[in-house]
Amino acid sequence: MGRIWSLFFLLVPILGTITIVAAPYYDHWLPKDVSAEGYQVDHLFNFILWITGIVFIGTEVALFWFMWKYDAEKNDQPAKYTHGSHHLEIVWTLLPAVTLLFMAIYQMNAWAEHKIKKPQVAPLAEVTARQFEWRIRYPGPDGKFDTPDDIYDVNLLVVPVDEVVLINLRSMDVLHSFFLPNLRVKQDALPGRVIPVWFRAVEQGDYDLVCAELCGWGHYKMKGRLRVVSREEYEAHLQKLSREQEATQ
Repeated sequence: MGRIWSLFFLLVPILGTITIVAAPYYDHWLPKDVSAEGYQVDHLFNFILWITGIVFIGTEVALFWFMWKYDAEKNDQPAKYTHGSHHLEIVWTLLPAVTLLFMAIYQMNAWAEHKIKKPQVAPLAEVTARQFEWRIRYPGPDGKFDTPDDIYDVNLLVVPVDEVVLINLRSMDVLHSFFLPNLRVKQDALPGRVIPVWFRAVEQGDYDLVCAELCGWGHYKMKGRLRVVSREEYEAHLQKLSREQEATQ
């Protein structure tokens, strides 16, 4: 019976590996990347997946082997106990530490591109998170925020294609997380702080804008859209919003 259970444990790495390998072919993997910088995030994801996957498979195979080899029904020798090995403990402490240090250094360039090297462009919009919506504000014709010609919208962020976009991210109440899965952008929005977020979308279309931080009972419905359009369509969209605002004032 013990060996039967060991076969069940062997199925874990086998089925896990098959699932990971097959998922992209059934469209159950990462969403399509439409950003200029997203390949760096995908590369790091796959790199870490390979490292953890190899460790996972090795651990599960070792577990299966010991369960199979030392099955109580097939071994009549008494168990031998050990108080451990300091050398072995040092090895399995150093190996994860060195691996984590290597990954921390390996990802520094990607972190700098996404979080440190702020582009020298004017903010395209201000996104303010609140329970449970995204409030969008664009500067008006004067190109400045906090002036009478500011343009407002809710849950729809429109940006021009193939241009570096800088967003000022805020929160009105609690901790939120600005997440654009298709652009590999994720940034927490903190009350009392203005946080710059930047990206460059290279493909037109409508994409998800969601909150990736549990922010209250209505977190599940805090959904917006990112619309990537041509520069001409972007300008026309702002003009349309401006006319609608003027008509209601």
